[in-house]
Amino acid sequence: MPRHKLRIIPLGGLGEIGKNMLAIEYANDIIVVDAGLMFPKEDMLGVDLVIPDIGYLLERRQKLRGIVITHGHEDHIGALPYILPQLDLPIYSTKLTQGLISVKLKEHRYLKKAKLTTIQAGGKFSLGSFTVEPFSVCHSIPDSVGLIVHTPIGIVVHSGDFKIDYTPVDGKPTELAKLAQLGDQKVLLLLADSTYAELPGYTPSESVVGETLERIIAEAPGRVIITTFSSLVSRIQQVIDAAAKHQRHVFVIGRSMRNTARMASELGYLNSPPGVLRRFEELHHFPHNKVVLLTTGSQGEPTSALVRIANRDNSQVRIIPGDTVVMSATPVPGNEALVNRTVDSLFRQGAQVIYAKLAQVHVHGHGSQEELKLLLSLVKPKFFVPIHGEYRHLSLHANLAKALGMPKTNVFVIENGNILELDQEKCRIAGKLPAGHVYVDGLVMGDLASVILRDRKLLSRDGIVVVIIAIDKKMGKVVGRPDIVSRGFVDKQEGENILDQGRDLVATTLDRSGGRPLEWSFINTKVKDTLGQFFYEQTRRRPMILTTTVEV
Repeated sequence: MPRHKLRIIPLGGLGEIGKNMLAIEYANDIIVVDAGLMFPKEDMLGVDLVIPDIGYLLERRQKLRGIVITHGHEDHIGALPYILPQLDLPIYSTKLTQGLISVKLKEHRYLKKAKLTTIQAGGKFSLGSFTVEPFSVCHSIPDSVGLIVHTPIGIVVHSGDFKIDYTPVDGKPTELAKLAQLGDQKVLLLLADSTYAELPGYTPSESVVGETLERIIAEAPGRVIITTFSSLVSRIQQVIDAAAKHQRHVFVIGRSMRNTARMASELGYLNSPPGVLRRFEELHHFPHNKVVLLTTGSQGEPTSALVRIANRDNSQVRIIPGDTVVMSATPVPGNEALVNRTVDSLFRQGAQVIYAKLAQVHVHGHGSQEELKLLLSLVKPKFFVPIHGEYRHLSLHANLAKALGMPKTNVFVIENGNILELDQEKCRIAGKLPAGHVYVDGLVMGDLASVILRDRKLLSRDGIVVVIIAIDKKMGKVVGRPDIVSRGFVDKQEGENILDQGRDLVATTLDRSGGRPLEWSFINTKVKDTLGQFFYEQTRRRPMILTTTVEV
């Protein structure tokens, strides 16, 4: 019997959508699966990205053997440029995924230092006491894999992001035969994607989107502008195929999409007939009904190509009546308002906009309930942990497993930071470690949560007031009347009277110091307390109050 227990520690992706990262630990070996980012929620003011907290891994550097990546989406690779300088680990990924990681690391000037190793479905490689065997899964990006991890106490299967598509664009369906074989080998633990555990039935095939796009391109009277995620290589291929069939030329706009298309073409994942993919400079050589533009901006990102076109901020492309715009992606939760604003602006300028509610221009890359049940039935695991999803998705996925006959005691709904310990007979939650958010804000990375985000929320809600006080250098006493400046607190008409009363109040308060020299800490505390109370009584708002002194 093995002496040690296997530990499963999710550091991101459970109880949330995005920033997927999971550690598998046995004795003196740890492997990490994925290292993704999450886009900030509305209350994370000024934050660019959110990445997992890797404190647990940093404390156990000597045990780390490598990071295995399941596929090339941002929520699985986006944290790599930020965590690799701290961990310096080898990365194992399939060919296309490695290409996408390379593009990302090159932007962050870390590519030369990175240790990238190519893996492929059907192969095997060892990392410490683990043997990892990738298998093909169908997702919305080619070269996606799930992982079979052979550990000293049994087999762990990690599904990656998957769906069961019998007509995938790249011709590589999910390896059901491999999964069925596993079912005969007594799988100890299954970790499976829960993103669409709410949806009954099956997820439609990617080929449905290809048919819709082809029909739109065939019928459009003028230019067709299609926006999608830059990493959706399969969707880019579908656009190229449809354009070629109807004698149109494809122009790619947006740096990230151009980089992805170039890299995918070089690696053989994008196939374009001669003359279909064109350089942007050639756009004006063709009539509008022979043009397809591929852009980023499906999530309403302010700096993306489509949003700049919608805002009339793109010098090369302007919307003209007769244009057809296709939003070939669904908004990530929280982005709906941004996307709706972009769609409205495009309609206003005379474009015909087609989005998911009007036609099947997007299908998601995750299995619905019947596919999740099929995976469970094939793999027949002893223990089951739903991963990738908000808490309701994890709970609903757990209910599916129980409905299929799995004992309640063998199904575990866990969250980021929970430590799951198991041996061949038992499984339990053995503790919890800190696994919060790490915020990336410009070039700063760290825990902004406590002070900075609180201050930003305060500023956005109630504004700021700056009190400027002149102090006599020799005597240490207030000279003249304090000045008060505000931004985002009160308007000019209402505000002048309140700020004027505030100036008198500060002057009176500081005059009561009994003639002794004033200390900075006394001034700061007294001004904040007095003005804070006064402003709240007058306006029912609590602006941020900053005090500054000038010696004269």
